[in-house]
Amino acid sequence: MTHTPGNNVAIFLSGDDAQLRGYFERLSVGGTVTLPLEKQSWGDEAGSLVDRFGITWMVDITHQQS
Repeated sequence: MTHTPGNNVAIFLSGDDAQLRGYFERLSVGGTVTLPLEKQSWGDEAGSLVDRFGITWMVDITHQQS
């Protein structure tokens, strides 16, 4: 089995703060977006990426229902 640095951990960020969108954009620089940050079927915006260091990040922006 080949060792790939960073593939043993994933970080999940969740909240209702649009600041998370900025984190996603900055972390994707030099990395690979595996799921674009966009509205999902459950109503939140969600996306995932692998940053330039090989760390997987998942972001979920919760939208309040009125």
